[in-house]
Amino acid sequence: MTTLASRTAPFLAVLIGTVMASAPLRADGVAFSKDVGPNSAACDGLAKGTSAWTACVGRANTAMSDDELFYAGYWLAKSGQYAQAISYLKLAQKKDERVLTYIGYATRKMGDVQHALPIYRQALDLNPNYVVARAYLGEAFLSLGEPAKAHDELAEIERRCGATCAAYADLKGHIADFEAASKKG
Repeated sequence: MTTLASRTAPFLAVLIGTVMASAPLRADGVAFSKDVGPNSAACDGLAKGTSAWTACVGRANTAMSDDELFYAGYWLAKSGQYAQAISYLKLAQKKDERVLTYIGYATRKMGDVQHALPIYRQALDLNPNYVVARAYLGEAFLSLGEPAKAHDELAEIERRCGATCAAYADLKGHIADFEAASKKG
């Protein structure tokens, strides 16, 4: 059985050098942060979702840490492999706002917007300031043809992080695209 330590040993020096200044170290010396797992720096150079990348992060299993499961699920979702992303994310013991947001994201991207909405709301119940969930919730409202609700989420994002944060700019762009398409259609 491969352990986390044996999988990461070849990459430990790279990890420490890459993230030492910005991320704490676990007791076993592996670097991690809130949004990425311990293999992130070593695996980031690989094409997400490929067999080499999967070998680097490991296959979804209950022995993986919640950070590892989130990291893998996040990148799989962002690379369009939604079902695989959900398989990693659902194994996380702690369903924090990040995990729930990307379960919602993958669910929505697979076309099941109605089931994604309550997942985003669960994420926001845990952390109302998690603006990534608000941006994706706004996108979900747009896909349902409800731009007023998307505007409400945009206003909440602005209130919580300002008009210059990435989540605000992202949702504002999606709203602008939606409104431009509505005028043409």
